[in-house]
Amino acid sequence: MEVLVICLLLCVSGAYAYTDGRIRVFSDDFLFGAATSAYQVEGAWDSDGKGESIWDRFLHEHPKLIPDGRNGDVACDSYHNYERDVEMLRELGVDHYRFSISWPRILPGGFSNKINKKGLEYYDKLIDELLKYNIKPMITLYHFDLPQTLQDLGGWANPLSVQWFEEYAKVVFEQFAHKVPYWITINQPSFICVEGYGGKENAPGIGSSGIGDYMCIKNVMLAHAKVYRLYEMEYKEKFKGSVGISLSLNWADPFTNSTENVQAADLYRDFTIGLYMNPIWSKDGDFPRTVKDLILERSKAQGYRHSRLPVLNPDEITLLKGSADFLGVNHYTTFLVKATDQVYPNPSMDDDIGVELTYRPEWKTSQSKWLRSAPYGIYKLCLHLNKVYDYPTMIITEHGWSTKKLLKDNSRVKNMREFFKALLLGIEDGARVKGYTAWSLMDNVEWAAGTSERFGLYEVDFESTEKTRAPRVSALVYKRIIEKRFVEPDWKPDSLNIAITKSKANSKEL
Repeated sequence: MEVLVICLLLCVSGAYAYTDGRIRVFSDDFLFGAATSAYQVEGAWDSDGKGESIWDRFLHEHPKLIPDGRNGDVACDSYHNYERDVEMLRELGVDHYRFSISWPRILPGGFSNKINKKGLEYYDKLIDELLKYNIKPMITLYHFDLPQTLQDLGGWANPLSVQWFEEYAKVVFEQFAHKVPYWITINQPSFICVEGYGGKENAPGIGSSGIGDYMCIKNVMLAHAKVYRLYEMEYKEKFKGSVGISLSLNWADPFTNSTENVQAADLYRDFTIGLYMNPIWSKDGDFPRTVKDLILERSKAQGYRHSRLPVLNPDEITLLKGSADFLGVNHYTTFLVKATDQVYPNPSMDDDIGVELTYRPEWKTSQSKWLRSAPYGIYKLCLHLNKVYDYPTMIITEHGWSTKKLLKDNSRVKNMREFFKALLLGIEDGARVKGYTAWSLMDNVEWAAGTSERFGLYEVDFESTEKTRAPRVSALVYKRIIEKRFVEPDWKPDSLNIAITKSKANSKEL
């Protein structure tokens, strides 16, 4: 009788419920967290021995790209405000904090011959502060900020970058492996390579689409695998940590159900999902056959003697296959894909894919033009990953919504709630999702967009010397979801005052 009463009370509260009255809830061992990255929040870009990163150089040389002129030189000044950052995490009551380590803060010259002790001390203090309050560190080893010294040698287009990354990772593992249960090797290879090496508006801005981006993809994926094997061989048995990779996995639906559009959507997913998923999670490994065949055909037609997509040899395929304990899913939006006769630069990845992207007119637009609200996409993505990659273990390592500067961020709240509704449906249908990480804990420098796009649960006053943080409505709603383990569609906070929740000790493991 008591159970029935509780169930009825939950139903009255407005939670997402089944028709028979059962409630869709997150399990007790589901991990909730928040995320940032080093360049976007730390500031102190040249302090205490830190070296120059590609984003330092790129935005210093191209300030006009930034709408509001704010780069990462100071950012949120988390280098000096990390205790306040941890206090915010305590206020939310999260289980984990995903943050990245700045490669040039640890190795100013990029190589392991010179280790910056001040950099190690900063991350050591941050990790200890998290552990003090039972918040699990989830460290990203690489979140876009390559040392400029290594870029001067070719960066991720240089095959030696695989070795450079492994040596950097070893330095970090030696220092922190005993304290950190979750590791992400690399964040969004697609952004690193397609935007940075294929495009010109993100660091390092090489502009070599169709060639440089493919070279980068192979090297970044191999670098991930090398570091996974390093941890597996030298640290896993002793420290029992989990190592994964975070991929940008937005969903893509055909614009219509015509054969041409269905095929176009399939091809687009092969290029944006399969190119990164297949080498690790497919049964045969390697890049998708469709992608390899198409690029080879186009390369020969364009006069190249070999495919512009570098080949993975048998040893590399073996190295990559199975090289992740979990899949980090960075999911924001959904696209509609249609076949097109549009002419793209030749060669380029756009030309290789040969499709056009659009949206439903009813999908609401965020402050970021590319980001539309279509939460059903996470459900369809879960089904796709289950079917194609045999139910991989997943953590949502990024999901968020951008607004202007405002505390009453109702659009973010709505997007979050609808996302959770779709995610719970995916879990119900078998998706092995073990956690969720909000992007982002606070407003930060959104790369070339500066601070014109605000993703934070906490608003940052970038005009203040202290870079004051203040909770938004979304912070209160997220806090409530974490506490209750389910979503109340109509709940609203009485005020924006937020009390520190004593973080519960947890031993949740994948």
